[in-house]
Amino acid sequence: MHDDAHLSDDGAAALAEEALRHISDGHVVGLGTGRAATAFVRALGARVAAGLDVRGVPTSEATAALARTLGIKLVAPDDVEAIDVDVDGADEVDPRGNLIKGYGGALMREKIVASLARRFVVLVGGDKLVPVLGSRGRLPLEVVPFAAGFVRRQLDALGHAAVLRVVDGRPVTTDNGNWLLDARVSAMRDAAALDAGLRAIPGVVTTGLFVGLSPTVLAWDGTRTRVLRSASPN
Repeated sequence: MHDDAHLSDDGAAALAEEALRHISDGHVVGLGTGRAATAFVRALGARVAAGLDVRGVPTSEATAALARTLGIKLVAPDDVEAIDVDVDGADEVDPRGNLIKGYGGALMREKIVASLARRFVVLVGGDKLVPVLGSRGRLPLEVVPFAAGFVRRQLDALGHAAVLRVVDGRPVTTDNGNWLLDARVSAMRDAAALDAGLRAIPGVVTTGLFVGLSPTVLAWDGTRTRVLRSASPN
Protein backbone atom coordinates (compact mmCIF):
# COMPACT_ATOMS: atom_id res chain seq x y z
CA MET A 1 0.00 0.00 0.00
CA HIS A 2 1.01 3.61 -0.37
CA ASP A 3 2.96 5.29 2.40
CA ASP A 4 0.05 7.29 3.90
CA ALA A 5 1.17 7.19 7.53
CA HIS A 6 0.29 10.85 8.05
CA LEU A 7 -3.26 10.46 6.71
CA SER A 8 -5.71 9.64 9.50
CA ASP A 9 -8.73 7.41 9.02
CA ASP A 10 -10.93 10.49 9.40
CA GLY A 11 -8.88 12.30 6.76
CA ALA A 12 -9.10 9.40 4.33
CA ALA A 13 -12.86 9.19 4.87
CA ALA A 14 -13.28 12.94 4.31
CA LEU A 15 -11.26 12.78 1.09
CA ALA A 16 -13.36 9.85 -0.10
CA GLU A 17 -16.61 11.73 0.52
CA GLU A 18 -15.29 14.75 -1.40
CA ALA A 19 -14.21 12.51 -4.28
CA LEU A 20 -17.72 11.03 -4.47
CA ARG A 21 -18.96 14.47 -5.49
CA HIS A 22 -17.31 13.82 -8.87
CA ILE A 23 -19.16 10.52 -9.43
CA SER A 24 -22.53 10.29 -11.16
CA ASP A 25 -24.92 7.51 -12.10
CA GLY A 26 -23.66 5.61 -15.14
CA HIS A 27 -20.01 6.58 -14.71
CA VAL A 28 -17.07 4.33 -15.41
CA VAL A 29 -14.76 4.91 -12.43
CA GLY A 30 -11.05 4.18 -12.10
CA LEU A 31 -10.36 2.55 -8.74
CA GLY A 32 -6.92 3.36 -7.37
CA THR A 33 -4.62 1.51 -5.01
CA GLY A 34 -3.45 2.55 -1.54
CA ARG A 35 -4.94 3.79 1.71
CA ALA A 36 -6.77 6.87 0.45
CA ALA A 37 -7.97 5.07 -2.68
CA THR A 38 -9.18 2.14 -0.57
CA ALA A 39 -11.23 4.53 1.57
CA PHE A 40 -12.80 5.83 -1.64
CA VAL A 41 -13.59 2.32 -2.91
CA ARG A 42 -15.31 1.52 0.40
CA ALA A 43 -17.32 4.75 0.24
CA LEU A 44 -18.25 4.05 -3.39
CA GLY A 45 -19.34 0.55 -2.41
CA ALA A 46 -21.73 2.02 0.14
CA ARG A 47 -23.24 4.25 -2.55
CA VAL A 48 -23.55 1.29 -4.91
CA ALA A 49 -25.37 -0.64 -2.19
CA ALA A 50 -27.75 2.32 -1.95
CA GLY A 51 -28.48 2.21 -5.69
CA LEU A 52 -25.69 4.09 -7.52
CA ASP A 53 -25.04 2.47 -10.91
CA VAL A 54 -21.34 2.60 -11.83
CA ARG A 55 -18.70 0.31 -13.27
CA GLY A 56 -15.17 0.19 -11.88
CA VAL A 57 -11.78 -0.27 -13.55
CA PRO A 58 -9.39 -1.45 -10.80
CA THR A 59 -5.68 -0.58 -10.85
CA SER A 60 -4.58 -3.67 -8.91
CA GLU A 61 -5.72 -7.17 -8.05
CA ALA A 62 -6.04 -6.09 -4.41
CA THR A 63 -8.42 -3.27 -5.34
CA ALA A 64 -10.36 -5.59 -7.64
CA ALA A 65 -10.84 -8.10 -4.82
CA LEU A 66 -12.08 -5.37 -2.45
CA ALA A 67 -14.45 -3.95 -5.06
CA ARG A 68 -15.97 -7.38 -5.70
CA THR A 69 -16.70 -7.86 -2.00
CA LEU A 70 -18.50 -4.51 -2.03
CA GLY A 71 -20.66 -5.37 -5.04
CA ILE A 72 -19.02 -2.91 -7.46
CA LYS A 73 -19.32 -4.12 -11.05
CA LEU A 74 -15.87 -4.35 -12.68
CA VAL A 75 -14.77 -3.97 -16.29
CA ALA A 76 -11.43 -4.07 -18.07
CA PRO A 77 -10.01 -1.01 -19.87
CA ASP A 78 -10.63 -2.72 -23.23
CA ASP A 79 -14.33 -3.02 -22.39
CA VAL A 80 -14.98 0.73 -22.19
CA GLU A 81 -14.39 3.65 -24.54
CA ALA A 82 -13.21 5.91 -21.72
CA ILE A 83 -13.09 6.23 -17.97
CA ASP A 84 -15.18 9.13 -16.68
CA VAL A 85 -13.32 9.67 -13.39
CA ASP A 86 -10.23 7.99 -11.96
CA VAL A 87 -9.70 8.31 -8.19
CA ASP A 88 -6.28 7.41 -6.80
CA GLY A 89 -3.62 8.46 -4.31
CA ALA A 90 -0.08 9.77 -4.82
CA ASP A 91 3.26 9.81 -3.04
CA GLU A 92 4.32 13.31 -4.14
CA VAL A 93 2.33 16.15 -5.71
CA ASP A 94 4.02 19.32 -6.98
CA PRO A 95 2.30 22.72 -7.41
CA ARG A 96 1.57 22.00 -11.10
CA GLY A 97 -0.18 18.72 -10.34
CA ASN A 98 2.63 16.46 -11.47
CA LEU A 99 3.01 13.33 -9.36
CA ILE A 100 5.27 10.58 -8.16
CA LYS A 101 3.38 7.34 -7.60
CA GLY A 102 4.34 3.72 -7.15
CA TYR A 103 5.37 3.37 -3.52
CA GLY A 104 2.52 0.85 -3.36
CA GLY A 105 3.70 -0.99 -6.46
CA ALA A 106 0.75 -0.56 -8.83
CA LEU A 107 2.25 2.20 -10.97
CA MET A 108 1.85 0.73 -14.46
CA ARG A 109 -1.84 -0.07 -14.15
CA GLU A 110 -2.39 3.21 -12.30
CA LYS A 111 -0.77 5.12 -15.16
CA ILE A 112 -2.85 3.37 -17.80
CA VAL A 113 -6.12 4.05 -15.99
CA ALA A 114 -5.19 7.68 -15.25
CA SER A 115 -4.30 8.24 -18.90
CA LEU A 116 -7.67 6.86 -20.04
CA ALA A 117 -9.67 9.04 -17.63
CA ARG A 118 -11.50 12.21 -18.60
CA ARG A 119 -10.99 13.46 -15.03
CA PHE A 120 -8.22 12.38 -12.65
CA VAL A 121 -8.88 12.97 -8.93
CA VAL A 122 -5.94 12.51 -6.56
CA LEU A 123 -6.40 12.04 -2.80
CA VAL A 124 -3.48 12.86 -0.50
CA GLY A 125 -2.54 13.89 2.99
CA GLY A 126 -1.00 17.34 3.17
CA ASP A 127 2.46 15.85 3.74
CA LYS A 128 2.47 14.63 0.12
CA LEU A 129 2.41 18.20 -1.24
CA VAL A 130 5.99 19.06 -2.20
CA PRO A 131 7.58 22.15 -3.79
CA VAL A 132 9.30 20.02 -6.45
CA LEU A 133 9.13 16.36 -7.41
CA GLY A 134 11.91 14.26 -5.93
CA SER A 135 11.67 15.89 -2.53
CA ARG A 136 11.25 12.51 -0.81
CA GLY A 137 14.30 11.15 -2.63
CA ARG A 138 12.72 8.07 -4.17
CA LEU A 139 11.37 7.22 -7.63
CA PRO A 140 9.86 3.77 -8.29
CA LEU A 141 10.33 2.07 -11.65
CA GLU A 142 8.66 -1.07 -12.95
CA VAL A 143 11.16 -3.22 -14.85
CA VAL A 144 11.26 -6.52 -16.73
CA PRO A 145 12.96 -9.07 -14.42
CA PHE A 146 15.32 -10.22 -17.19
CA ALA A 147 16.72 -6.67 -17.42
CA ALA A 148 16.77 -5.72 -13.73
CA GLY A 149 20.55 -5.88 -13.33
CA PHE A 150 21.17 -4.03 -16.58
CA VAL A 151 18.70 -1.30 -15.66
CA ARG A 152 20.33 -0.87 -12.25
CA ARG A 153 23.73 -0.40 -13.87
CA GLN A 154 22.30 2.17 -16.28
CA LEU A 155 20.66 4.04 -13.41
CA ASP A 156 23.91 4.00 -11.44
CA ALA A 157 25.71 5.53 -14.43
CA LEU A 158 23.11 8.30 -14.54
CA GLY A 159 23.56 9.06 -10.84
CA HIS A 160 20.31 7.41 -9.77
CA ALA A 161 21.49 4.47 -7.66
CA ALA A 162 18.62 2.00 -7.39
CA VAL A 163 17.71 -0.89 -5.14
CA LEU A 164 15.52 -3.86 -5.97
CA ARG A 165 12.38 -3.85 -3.83
CA VAL A 166 12.42 -7.05 -1.79
CA VAL A 167 10.09 -8.54 0.81
CA ASP A 168 11.06 -11.64 2.81
CA GLY A 169 14.14 -12.06 0.66
CA ARG A 170 12.25 -12.18 -2.63
CA PRO A 171 11.71 -9.48 -5.27
CA VAL A 172 8.34 -7.76 -5.08
CA THR A 173 6.43 -8.77 -8.20
CA THR A 174 3.79 -6.47 -9.69
CA ASP A 175 0.42 -7.64 -10.96
CA ASN A 176 2.05 -7.55 -14.42
CA GLY A 177 4.78 -10.01 -13.40
CA ASN A 178 7.49 -7.34 -13.30
CA TRP A 179 9.90 -6.19 -10.57
CA LEU A 180 10.26 -2.82 -8.88
CA LEU A 181 13.37 -0.70 -8.54
CA ASP A 182 13.48 2.32 -6.23
CA ALA A 183 15.87 4.88 -7.67
CA ARG A 184 17.53 7.66 -5.71
CA VAL A 185 16.49 11.08 -7.00
CA SER A 186 16.67 14.68 -5.89
CA ALA A 187 14.70 17.77 -6.83
CA MET A 188 13.80 17.49 -10.50
CA ARG A 189 14.20 20.48 -12.77
CA ASP A 190 12.50 18.70 -15.68
CA ALA A 191 10.42 15.70 -14.63
CA ALA A 192 9.10 15.06 -18.14
CA ALA A 193 12.62 14.85 -19.58
CA LEU A 194 13.76 12.52 -16.79
CA ASP A 195 10.73 10.30 -17.34
CA ALA A 196 11.43 10.07 -21.09
CA GLY A 197 15.11 9.35 -20.51
CA LEU A 198 14.47 6.58 -17.99
CA ARG A 199 11.77 4.96 -20.12
CA ALA A 200 14.27 4.84 -23.01
CA ILE A 201 16.39 2.33 -21.05
CA PRO A 202 15.60 -1.16 -22.41
CA GLY A 203 13.77 -3.12 -19.75
CA VAL A 204 12.08 -0.15 -18.06
CA VAL A 205 8.33 -0.66 -18.37
CA THR A 206 7.39 2.65 -16.77
CA THR A 207 8.39 5.11 -14.08
CA GLY A 208 6.43 6.52 -11.17
CA LEU A 209 6.41 9.97 -12.77
CA PHE A 210 2.88 11.06 -13.74
CA VAL A 211 3.44 14.28 -15.67
CA GLY A 212 1.00 16.56 -17.48
CA LEU A 213 -2.24 14.86 -16.43
CA SER A 214 -3.67 18.00 -14.74
CA PRO A 215 -5.44 16.22 -11.89
CA THR A 216 -7.85 17.66 -9.38
CA VAL A 217 -5.99 17.20 -6.10
CA LEU A 218 -7.91 16.76 -2.86
CA ALA A 219 -5.57 17.30 0.09
CA TRP A 220 -6.37 16.72 3.78
CA ASP A 221 -4.67 19.34 5.95
CA GLY A 222 -5.56 17.72 9.25
CA THR A 223 -8.89 19.46 9.73
CA ARG A 224 -10.47 19.87 6.30
CA THR A 225 -10.17 18.93 2.63
CA ARG A 226 -8.55 21.45 0.32
CA VAL A 227 -9.34 21.26 -3.39
CA LEU A 228 -6.31 22.03 -5.54
CA ARG A 229 -6.58 22.03 -9.31
CA SER A 230 -3.48 21.83 -11.44
CA ALA A 231 -2.59 25.31 -12.68
CA SER A 232 -1.65 23.95 -16.12
CA PRO A 233 -0.28 20.87 -17.80
CA ASN A 234 3.46 20.42 -17.41
